[in-house]
Order: sequence, then structure tokens, then C-alpha cells
Amino acid sequence: MFRLVCLAILVAAALPVLAGDPPAAPATPDQMNDVTLYRTFCKSCHGADSEAGQYSPMDLIMDQWDEVFDQLAETHATATLDASDGKPVVEFLGPKLLDRLRAFCIKGAADSEEPMTCG
Repeated sequence: MFRLVCLAILVAAALPVLAGDPPAAPATPDQMNDVTLYRTFCKSCHGADSEAGQYSPMDLIMDQWDEVFDQLAETHATATLDASDGKPVVEFLGPKLLDRLRAFCIKGAADSEEPMTCG
């Protein structure tokens, strides 16, 4: 009987460990790394065969990315995503995250040291 009680206690104590951690809540935009941020808020509309045009960081050179982001408020004034809670994506992300996206695209631009597709 004593062994059975001890075994039951050990199993009960081990179950949470064996089950693993509960799944993490989805990251908020400011918690996302730059690749995830780009894939979530840019590539969702600018992926393969998209009406808005396919873009990845290496599709433009650094100066072109600067132009894109300089005009973003105008060109994306009404662009919304499910992830942006119905707000225009530019407003939803705000200046800080848009600056991160700009830096990410410039870092991976066609004329950068490490062009990237962000596939």
C-alpha cells in the first residue's frame, strides 16, 4: 500500500513535467523578431502572386527601400490586416516598428552585404 501511494505521488508530480509547458501566447508585434515582423505585416500582402506586388528585402536596393518607407504612410494609408485589428497597418505598427522594418529591409537589400529573401 505504501508503495502504491508513493508511486501515485511520483506520477502526479511528474505529469506537469512530462506534459511540457503550455503553449505560449502569440507574440505581440514588438515582441517579434524582425523576420517574423516582416512575414506577418509585409509578406502577408506582398508574397508570391499577390495583387500588391511581391517584395522581399533583396528585391530592392537600399535607396529604394528608403523611398518605400518614406512614402509608406501614403501608399499604405488604408492597408489593413487581420493582425492589425482593423486599423491601417501603418498606424497599428507605429513609428518604432516601422523603423525596425525599414532597417531590416535595408540590411537585406540587394546591394547590402547580406541580401535576403525572407522566405
